[in-house]
Amino acid sequence: MLLEKLYFKAVKKRFEESKKLGDETLERISNSDIHWQPNEESNNIAIIVKHISGNMISRWTEFLTTDGEKPNRHRDQEFEDTISSVEELSAVWEKGWEQVFETLNSLQAEDLVKTVYIRGEEHNVIEAIERQIAHVSYHVGQIVYIGKVLKGKEWESLSIPIGKSEEYLQELISKNNSK
Repeated sequence: MLLEKLYFKAVKKRFEESKKLGDETLERISNSDIHWQPNEESNNIAIIVKHISGNMISRWTEFLTTDGEKPNRHRDQEFEDTISSVEELSAVWEKGWEQVFETLNSLQAEDLVKTVYIRGEEHNVIEAIERQIAHVSYHVGQIVYIGKVLKGKEWESLSIPIGKSEEYLQELISKNNSK
């Protein structure tokens, strides 16, 4: 049981970290920023968020009992730019994350070896979770990158600022040694 608890803790932390990066990016952008795209073939932040949320709701609703690709999901519509404000975007973003954490918090150790399906493809629960971590991280990285491109020199790093690696390392070492 210890291993399962550690796994759930690690998974939740990975999702929380991805959500935090997205949250901090959404806080820094304007209504017009959510529609910026470098070319016609690229997605903007509004579309990426709409897609991630649609994916999370589909995958995590009735996670253990129904296919992760729900019949009521209209994936192609997720790629239509219909969100008009950062506030609306944030509500869509939060709805997806609420479903992820609600489901994760309901899972039990014995669920990890169960079989779930995504588009008819068999996964054990661990594989399905890892698939979602990879998918969400990929798209959150896109959101952060677009935010950074838009804000340029105004962008404040969401991780270790360039030129501050050694200082950051020493702070961590000091903090962890004091525990």
